[in-house]
Amino acid sequence: MQPSFFDLDNRLEQLEALGDPLPKLSRIVDWEVFRPVLMKIRQKPAKGPGGRPPYDVVLMFKVLVLQHLYNLADEQTEYQIRDRYSFCRFLDLTPEGKVPDARTIWVFREALKEHDLVDELFARLNGQIMEAGYIPRQGQIVDASMVAAPRQRNSREDNARIKQGEVPEDWKDKPSMLRQKDLDARWTKKHGQTHYGYKNHISIDRKHKLIRHFEVTDAAVADTHVFDELIDPENTSADIWADAAYRSKAREQTLKDEGYRSHIHSKGQVNKPISACQQRANRRRSKVRFRVEHVFAAQQAMGGKLVRTIGLARARVKVALTNMVYNLRRWCWLETAAG
Repeated sequence: MQPSFFDLDNRLEQLEALGDPLPKLSRIVDWEVFRPVLMKIRQKPAKGPGGRPPYDVVLMFKVLVLQHLYNLADEQTEYQIRDRYSFCRFLDLTPEGKVPDARTIWVFREALKEHDLVDELFARLNGQIMEAGYIPRQGQIVDASMVAAPRQRNSREDNARIKQGEVPEDWKDKPSMLRQKDLDARWTKKHGQTHYGYKNHISIDRKHKLIRHFEVTDAAVADTHVFDELIDPENTSADIWADAAYRSKAREQTLKDEGYRSHIHSKGQVNKPISACQQRANRRRSKVRFRVEHVFAAQQAMGGKLVRTIGLARARVKVALTNMVYNLRRWCWLETAAG
């Protein structure tokens, strides 16, 4: 049978009907909102005439969205853009046109790190989401999740020096090896398990399960140390939920003084376990607090619980983009449910 002129359009429509999120992302997101932030990357004086012009910054940002949405390495991202019509349509590229290669994708992501742009991009996205009517409602939930990094095979002495913020002496004369060493990631234990890497600290609103604030630290930083940075003053409710790691007498008093209602889990002490009444209260709190686990489960499916980069700055870009892509997916779902 001879192919019809409309075969490609029909196939893309069928893909959307089967759950392809990209057409809806194209419709609901104003991608040009990100351009003023992204153009800071291009604020370098030209080296001279000639040379291939750089790819559009908004296109490159959308490439990173695809990469994190489908958990792709740089090389796979290039391959999939060349191979998939749905990716080309999302990027407004023709299948026979020029496609950013893996090196270009890496350089652009590095530029986000060098210019420290991910917080501004995250704020621009959340501003759009709020303008669409999804304002923070019904209180907020705070939690953190481990983000694993490639484990370093260092000696105890080397790890001790790294923990003190120093570089082991014998590494300084080996620049190639030093570039492969992560001096920011840390070891920690949680629930009897050993973890190495970083933490993604987030707060979500109870109503929409959208990430409103985030912070990235090494894995050894206690959850409670970044609690204040995660509180969202724009939430319509004063209720706050969190697990027992965030509870202290000082925090309970501070939240009360600031007009918040604390639903942070009670925790026992060495010789003073929590009472039956406190256990029942914790179970009631868990019925709300568990909603944040849905966020981390969704990010797990996107590969967001693992970084293959080196250093906190690169890990922060990776985690921030994962948080943004989660919000994009969630926004799509909310639009579908509402319509």
